[in-house]
Amino acid sequence: MKGKILLQLFCTFFKIGSFTFGGGYAMLPLIEREVVDNRRWISQQDIVDILALAQTAPGAIAVNSSIFIGKKVAGVWGALFAVTGMVLPSFIIISIIAVYLHKYGDNVMVAKALKGIRPAVVTLIILAVLRMGKSAVYDKITIIIALAAFILLIFGGISPILVIISGGMVGVVHTLLWPRKEVKNRDVD
Repeated sequence: MKGKILLQLFCTFFKIGSFTFGGGYAMLPLIEREVVDNRRWISQQDIVDILALAQTAPGAIAVNSSIFIGKKVAGVWGALFAVTGMVLPSFIIISIIAVYLHKYGDNVMVAKALKGIRPAVVTLIILAVLRMGKSAVYDKITIIIALAAFILLIFGGISPILVIISGGMVGVVHTLLWPRKEVKNRDVD
């Protein structure tokens, strides 16, 4: 049974890593769909928490997410199989590109294909923001934190690291000053 779940983790993250262009943020909707909707390994709230944690850890968000999800699903071996599945396609693709880039790098069709991929990647990132937003921004304080973070990042030139740490501190202080019962299920379908 353990071997089956490890293979599923590897294959799931290999598929995500193989078919996603544009880096970690573009992978988020695919990760969410696979592990929450299709496999039902974790809940919608879990994915929001994992993605928040993955973003604060050093490294690529997609790689960090695969590690955290794999660990939650199948322990340390799950993390190892998930992260291997996530990074192996990129390694293979980059190795192939490195061999052939000098030969086809100036090809007009390659340039046009990449030009077409960019807007699709932006759309994937926007989708990730909208889906995560439904679970992450759900009351007055989370709306205030989200708006303040947006304003500070866009107009204030504040470091994203400082904004993340500040958001966490505001959440902790708010919970300490105004404790309330947590909503048991904020999942959004």
